[in-house]
Amino acid sequence: MRILIVKLGSIGDIVHTLPALAALRAAMPQAELSWVVERRSAEILRDNPLLDRLIEVDTKALRRGLMSGETLRAPRQQLRRLRASAFDVALDFQGLLKSASIARLSGARRVFGYSRAGLREPASALLLSKTVTVPRQTHVISKALLLLRGALGVPLPEELSFPINTTVTDEAEAHEAAATADGKYAILNPGGGWPTKLWSVERFGKLADLLWSNYGISSLVTHGPGEENLAEDVCQASVSGKAQPVNLSLKGFYSLARNAKVYVGGDTGPTHIAVAAGAPIVGLFGPTEWWRNGSPRPDDICVERTDIDCRVDCHRRSCSKWICMDIEVGHVMEAIDHRLRRTQTL
Repeated sequence: MRILIVKLGSIGDIVHTLPALAALRAAMPQAELSWVVERRSAEILRDNPLLDRLIEVDTKALRRGLMSGETLRAPRQQLRRLRASAFDVALDFQGLLKSASIARLSGARRVFGYSRAGLREPASALLLSKTVTVPRQTHVISKALLLLRGALGVPLPEELSFPINTTVTDEAEAHEAAATADGKYAILNPGGGWPTKLWSVERFGKLADLLWSNYGISSLVTHGPGEENLAEDVCQASVSGKAQPVNLSLKGFYSLARNAKVYVGGDTGPTHIAVAAGAPIVGLFGPTEWWRNGSPRPDDICVERTDIDCRVDCHRRSCSKWICMDIEVGHVMEAIDHRLRRTQTL
Protein backbone atom coordinates (compact mmCIF):
# COMPACT_ATOMS: atom_id res chain seq x y z
CA MET A 1 0.00 0.00 0.00
CA ARG A 2 1.23 3.50 -0.87
CA ILE A 3 0.33 6.01 1.83
CA LEU A 4 0.83 9.77 1.81
CA ILE A 5 1.03 11.69 5.09
CA VAL A 6 -0.01 15.33 4.72
CA LYS A 7 1.31 17.54 7.51
CA LEU A 8 2.84 20.66 6.07
CA GLY A 9 4.02 22.56 9.16
CA SER A 10 4.80 24.15 11.57
CA ILE A 11 7.72 22.49 13.39
CA GLY A 12 5.52 21.72 16.38
CA ASP A 13 2.84 20.26 14.12
CA ILE A 14 5.43 18.02 12.48
CA VAL A 15 6.73 16.76 15.85
CA HIS A 16 3.20 16.08 17.09
CA THR A 17 2.59 13.81 14.08
CA LEU A 18 5.75 11.72 14.50
CA PRO A 19 4.11 9.19 16.87
CA ALA A 20 1.52 8.55 14.14
CA LEU A 21 4.35 7.88 11.67
CA ALA A 22 5.96 5.44 14.13
CA ALA A 23 2.66 3.65 14.75
CA LEU A 24 1.92 3.43 11.03
CA ARG A 25 5.32 1.96 10.20
CA ALA A 26 5.05 -0.55 13.06
CA ALA A 27 1.61 -1.68 11.89
CA MET A 28 2.45 -1.71 8.17
CA PRO A 29 6.16 -2.49 7.75
CA GLN A 30 5.78 -3.23 4.02
CA ALA A 31 3.83 -0.07 3.15
CA GLU A 32 5.43 2.69 1.08
CA LEU A 33 5.23 5.80 3.26
CA SER A 34 5.63 9.33 1.92
CA TRP A 35 5.25 12.65 3.71
CA VAL A 36 4.53 16.00 2.05
CA VAL A 37 5.80 18.99 4.03
CA GLU A 38 6.54 22.67 3.56
CA ARG A 39 10.19 23.12 2.64
CA ARG A 40 10.75 25.56 5.51
CA SER A 41 9.60 22.91 8.03
CA ALA A 42 11.28 19.88 6.48
CA GLU A 43 14.58 19.72 8.39
CA ILE A 44 13.26 17.64 11.28
CA LEU A 45 12.00 14.98 8.82
CA ARG A 46 15.02 14.68 6.56
CA ASP A 47 16.80 11.30 6.49
CA ASN A 48 14.05 9.71 8.58
CA PRO A 49 14.48 5.92 8.25
CA LEU A 50 10.72 5.32 8.60
CA LEU A 51 9.94 7.31 5.46
CA ASP A 52 10.42 6.04 1.93
CA ARG A 53 10.04 9.51 0.46
CA LEU A 54 9.93 13.09 1.72
CA ILE A 55 8.20 15.52 -0.63
CA GLU A 56 9.12 19.13 0.07
CA VAL A 57 6.79 21.76 -1.36
CA ASP A 58 6.33 25.51 -1.35
CA THR A 59 2.56 25.86 -1.13
CA LYS A 60 2.66 29.60 -1.76
CA ALA A 61 4.39 29.12 -5.11
CA LEU A 62 2.15 26.17 -5.93
CA ARG A 63 -0.99 28.15 -5.10
CA ARG A 64 0.15 31.12 -7.19
CA GLY A 65 0.77 28.88 -10.17
CA LEU A 66 -2.53 27.06 -9.91
CA MET A 67 -4.62 30.19 -9.35
CA SER A 68 -2.95 32.20 -12.12
CA GLY A 69 -3.11 29.38 -14.63
CA GLU A 70 0.52 30.01 -15.51
CA THR A 71 2.68 27.05 -16.41
CA LEU A 72 5.36 28.02 -13.95
CA ARG A 73 8.33 25.72 -13.72
CA ALA A 74 8.39 25.42 -9.90
CA PRO A 75 4.70 24.47 -9.51
CA ARG A 76 5.03 21.92 -12.34
CA GLN A 77 8.01 20.32 -10.63
CA GLN A 78 6.19 20.22 -7.29
CA LEU A 79 3.15 18.55 -8.84
CA ARG A 80 5.34 15.96 -10.56
CA ARG A 81 7.01 15.09 -7.25
CA LEU A 82 3.65 14.90 -5.53
CA ARG A 83 2.17 12.62 -8.18
CA ALA A 84 5.23 10.43 -8.66
CA SER A 85 3.56 7.60 -6.71
CA ALA A 86 0.09 6.22 -7.31
CA PHE A 87 -1.05 6.72 -3.73
CA ASP A 88 -3.75 4.46 -2.40
CA VAL A 89 -4.42 6.65 0.63
CA ALA A 90 -3.68 10.20 1.72
CA LEU A 91 -4.03 11.16 5.39
CA ASP A 92 -4.68 14.85 6.03
CA PHE A 93 -3.45 15.43 9.58
CA GLN A 94 -3.50 19.23 9.14
CA GLY A 95 -7.19 20.02 8.67
CA LEU A 96 -6.74 23.01 6.39
CA LEU A 97 -8.00 23.80 2.91
CA LYS A 98 -4.45 23.80 1.57
CA SER A 99 -3.57 20.46 3.15
CA ALA A 100 -6.77 18.83 1.88
CA SER A 101 -6.06 20.33 -1.55
CA ILE A 102 -2.54 18.88 -1.51
CA ALA A 103 -3.99 15.49 -0.58
CA ARG A 104 -6.38 15.73 -3.53
CA LEU A 105 -3.70 16.93 -5.94
CA SER A 106 -1.61 13.88 -5.03
CA GLY A 107 -4.09 11.73 -6.93
CA ALA A 108 -4.69 9.47 -3.93
CA ARG A 109 -7.70 7.22 -4.43
CA ARG A 110 -8.94 7.88 -0.88
CA VAL A 111 -8.35 10.95 1.27
CA PHE A 112 -8.99 10.67 5.00
CA GLY A 113 -9.26 13.53 7.46
CA TYR A 114 -11.10 14.75 10.54
CA SER A 115 -14.84 15.40 10.70
CA ARG A 116 -15.88 19.05 10.50
CA ALA A 117 -15.76 19.57 14.28
CA GLY A 118 -12.09 18.53 14.34
CA LEU A 119 -10.96 20.68 11.39
CA ARG A 120 -9.24 24.02 11.70
CA GLU A 121 -10.94 24.98 8.43
CA PRO A 122 -14.24 23.03 8.28
CA ALA A 123 -14.71 23.73 4.57
CA SER A 124 -11.81 21.37 3.85
CA ALA A 125 -14.14 18.47 4.67
CA LEU A 126 -15.57 18.85 1.15
CA LEU A 127 -12.27 17.56 -0.26
CA LEU A 128 -12.16 14.42 1.89
CA SER A 129 -13.33 10.95 0.90
CA LYS A 130 -13.99 9.86 4.47
CA THR A 131 -13.87 11.60 7.82
CA VAL A 132 -12.97 10.37 11.30
CA THR A 133 -14.57 11.85 14.41
CA VAL A 134 -12.35 12.46 17.44
CA PRO A 135 -13.47 13.61 20.90
CA ARG A 136 -13.26 17.29 21.76
CA GLN A 137 -10.38 18.39 23.97
CA THR A 138 -8.06 15.70 22.61
CA HIS A 139 -4.31 16.25 22.60
CA VAL A 140 -3.04 16.78 19.06
CA ILE A 141 -0.79 13.72 19.28
CA SER A 142 -3.73 11.52 20.29
CA LYS A 143 -5.88 13.20 17.65
CA ALA A 144 -3.47 12.11 14.91
CA LEU A 145 -3.32 8.57 16.27
CA LEU A 146 -7.13 8.39 16.36
CA LEU A 147 -7.28 9.49 12.73
CA LEU A 148 -4.84 6.74 11.87
CA ARG A 149 -6.94 4.16 13.71
CA GLY A 150 -10.18 5.34 12.13
CA ALA A 151 -8.73 5.45 8.61
CA LEU A 152 -6.56 2.33 8.48
CA GLY A 153 -7.30 0.39 11.67
CA VAL A 154 -3.83 1.04 13.11
CA PRO A 155 -3.91 0.28 16.86
CA LEU A 156 -3.00 2.96 19.37
CA PRO A 157 0.58 2.46 20.63
CA GLU A 158 1.24 1.63 24.26
CA GLU A 159 4.11 4.12 24.30
CA LEU A 160 4.70 7.19 22.17
CA SER A 161 7.72 7.26 19.89
CA PHE A 162 9.16 10.36 18.20
CA PRO A 163 11.43 9.13 15.40
CA ILE A 164 14.01 11.82 14.61
CA ASN A 165 17.23 10.83 12.88
CA THR A 166 20.41 12.62 13.99
CA THR A 167 23.91 12.51 12.54
CA VAL A 168 27.41 12.73 13.97
CA THR A 169 27.37 16.39 12.98
CA ASP A 170 24.21 17.03 14.99
CA GLU A 171 25.67 15.26 18.03
CA ALA A 172 28.93 17.21 17.75
CA GLU A 173 27.01 20.48 17.56
CA ALA A 174 25.14 19.61 20.76
CA HIS A 175 28.32 18.41 22.50
CA GLU A 176 30.07 21.70 21.73
CA ALA A 177 27.19 23.70 23.22
CA ALA A 178 26.97 21.47 26.31
CA ALA A 179 30.71 21.68 26.94
CA THR A 180 30.43 25.40 27.61
CA ALA A 181 28.14 24.57 30.57
CA ASP A 182 30.39 21.78 31.91
CA GLY A 183 27.79 19.25 30.84
CA LYS A 184 25.19 20.17 33.49
CA TYR A 185 22.68 22.53 31.99
CA ALA A 186 19.11 23.69 31.71
CA ILE A 187 17.67 24.91 28.43
CA LEU A 188 15.75 28.15 28.57
CA ASN A 189 13.87 29.08 25.41
CA PRO A 190 12.43 32.61 25.55
CA GLY A 191 11.12 32.69 21.98
CA GLY A 192 7.65 32.16 20.63
CA GLY A 193 5.74 32.73 17.44
CA TRP A 194 3.27 35.15 19.07
CA PRO A 195 4.04 38.09 21.39
CA THR A 196 1.35 36.81 23.77
CA LYS A 197 3.29 33.55 24.28
CA LEU A 198 6.41 35.30 25.62
CA TRP A 199 7.57 35.33 29.23
CA SER A 200 9.64 38.37 30.16
CA VAL A 201 13.41 38.36 29.58
CA GLU A 202 13.94 39.75 33.09
CA ARG A 203 12.23 36.74 34.61
CA PHE A 204 14.15 34.33 32.41
CA GLY A 205 17.35 36.04 33.58
CA LYS A 206 16.34 35.72 37.22
CA LEU A 207 15.42 32.09 36.64
CA ALA A 208 18.91 31.41 35.28
CA ASP A 209 20.41 32.90 38.45
CA LEU A 210 18.22 30.74 40.69
CA LEU A 211 19.00 27.59 38.72
CA TRP A 212 22.67 28.25 39.38
CA SER A 213 22.41 29.28 43.03
CA ASN A 214 19.93 26.55 44.01
CA TYR A 215 21.10 23.61 41.90
CA GLY A 216 24.44 24.51 40.33
CA ILE A 217 22.87 24.23 36.89
CA SER A 218 24.02 26.57 34.12
CA SER A 219 21.51 27.83 31.55
CA LEU A 220 21.79 27.60 27.79
CA VAL A 221 19.45 30.20 26.27
CA THR A 222 18.44 28.84 22.89
CA HIS A 223 17.24 30.96 20.02
CA GLY A 224 16.28 30.67 16.40
CA PRO A 225 16.61 33.07 13.46
CA GLY A 226 15.61 36.60 14.40
CA GLU A 227 15.69 35.84 18.14
CA GLU A 228 19.34 36.69 18.76
CA ASN A 229 18.56 39.92 20.62
CA LEU A 230 15.95 38.19 22.77
CA ALA A 231 18.46 35.58 23.93
CA GLU A 232 21.12 38.22 24.52
CA ASP A 233 18.67 40.24 26.63
CA VAL A 234 17.96 37.20 28.81
CA CYS A 235 21.68 36.69 29.39
CA GLN A 236 22.14 40.38 30.17
CA ALA A 237 19.31 40.14 32.72
CA SER A 238 21.19 37.37 34.53
CA VAL A 239 23.78 38.59 37.05
CA SER A 240 25.39 35.21 37.80
CA GLY A 241 27.12 34.94 34.42
CA LYS A 242 25.81 31.38 34.12
CA ALA A 243 23.51 31.99 31.19
CA GLN A 244 24.73 32.04 27.62
CA PRO A 245 23.01 32.14 24.24
CA VAL A 246 23.29 29.21 21.85
CA ASN A 247 21.95 28.74 18.34
CA LEU A 248 21.72 25.25 16.90
CA SER A 249 20.11 23.43 14.00
CA LEU A 250 16.82 21.73 14.85
CA LYS A 251 18.46 18.32 15.09
CA GLY A 252 21.38 19.77 17.01
CA PHE A 253 18.85 21.22 19.45
CA TYR A 254 17.15 17.82 19.69
CA SER A 255 20.50 16.23 20.58
CA LEU A 256 21.17 18.95 23.16
CA ALA A 257 17.74 18.54 24.77
CA ARG A 258 18.24 14.81 25.30
CA ASN A 259 20.75 15.51 28.07
CA ALA A 260 19.24 18.67 29.59
CA LYS A 261 18.45 18.62 33.31
CA VAL A 262 15.31 20.62 32.60
CA TYR A 263 13.76 22.60 29.77
CA VAL A 264 11.69 25.75 30.31
CA GLY A 265 9.74 27.40 27.49
CA GLY A 266 6.37 28.32 26.05
CA ASP A 267 4.17 26.84 23.34
CA THR A 268 6.68 26.87 20.51
CA GLY A 269 8.55 24.50 18.21
CA PRO A 270 11.64 24.00 20.41
CA THR A 271 9.42 22.99 23.34
CA HIS A 272 7.82 20.25 21.27
CA ILE A 273 11.24 19.07 20.05
CA ALA A 274 12.43 18.98 23.69
CA VAL A 275 9.40 16.83 24.55
CA ALA A 276 10.31 14.48 21.69
CA ALA A 277 13.88 14.32 23.03
CA GLY A 278 12.63 13.25 26.46
CA ALA A 279 13.86 16.32 28.34
CA PRO A 280 12.14 17.10 31.67
CA ILE A 281 9.70 19.87 30.73
CA VAL A 282 8.33 22.89 32.58
CA GLY A 283 5.98 24.67 30.21
CA LEU A 284 4.83 28.29 30.39
CA PHE A 285 1.50 28.47 28.58
CA GLY A 286 -0.75 31.52 28.25
CA PRO A 287 -3.10 31.95 25.28
CA THR A 288 -2.90 28.30 24.18
CA GLU A 289 -3.72 25.00 25.85
CA TRP A 290 -1.35 22.63 27.63
CA TRP A 291 -3.93 19.83 27.37
CA ARG A 292 -3.87 20.24 23.59
CA ASN A 293 -0.27 21.20 22.72
CA GLY A 294 1.77 20.44 25.83
CA SER A 295 3.76 17.40 26.85
CA PRO A 296 1.77 14.15 26.97
CA ARG A 297 4.00 12.81 29.75
CA PRO A 298 2.40 12.97 33.22
CA ASP A 299 5.67 13.93 34.95
CA ASP A 300 6.03 17.15 32.94
CA ILE A 301 4.54 20.31 34.42
CA CYS A 302 2.87 23.42 33.05
CA VAL A 303 2.76 26.73 34.91
CA GLU A 304 -0.26 28.75 33.78
CA ARG A 305 -2.47 31.53 35.08
CA THR A 306 -5.63 29.63 35.88
CA ASP A 307 -6.60 32.30 38.41
CA ILE A 308 -7.70 34.92 35.85
CA ASP A 309 -11.17 35.31 34.41
CA CYS A 310 -10.04 35.55 30.76
CA ARG A 311 -7.83 32.42 30.75
CA VAL A 312 -10.11 30.47 28.41
CA ASP A 313 -7.79 29.30 25.62
CA CYS A 314 -8.15 32.57 23.77
CA HIS A 315 -5.46 32.04 21.08
CA ARG A 316 -4.98 35.81 20.80
CA ARG A 317 -1.79 37.10 19.23
CA SER A 318 -2.32 40.52 20.80
CA CYS A 319 -4.15 41.43 23.98
CA SER A 320 -5.16 44.55 25.90
CA LYS A 321 -4.76 42.80 29.28
CA TRP A 322 -1.57 40.83 28.59
CA ILE A 323 -1.68 39.02 31.93
CA CYS A 324 -1.83 35.29 31.14
CA MET A 325 1.98 35.18 30.87
CA ASP A 326 2.44 37.34 33.98
CA ILE A 327 3.87 34.41 35.95
CA GLU A 328 6.13 34.93 38.95
CA VAL A 329 9.62 33.42 38.92
CA GLY A 330 8.94 31.75 42.26
CA HIS A 331 6.08 29.73 40.79
CA VAL A 332 8.30 28.54 37.96
CA MET A 333 11.05 27.58 40.39
CA GLU A 334 8.58 25.54 42.42
CA ALA A 335 7.59 23.68 39.26
CA ILE A 336 11.25 23.10 38.35
CA ASP A 337 11.93 21.72 41.83
CA HIS A 338 9.00 19.31 41.53
CA ARG A 339 10.05 18.27 38.03
CA LEU A 340 13.65 17.64 39.02
CA ARG A 341 12.57 15.58 42.02
CA ARG A 342 10.35 13.44 39.81
CA THR A 343 13.38 12.48 37.75
CA GLN A 344 15.61 12.31 40.83
CA THR A 345 18.14 14.65 39.28
CA LEU A 346 18.63 16.87 42.33
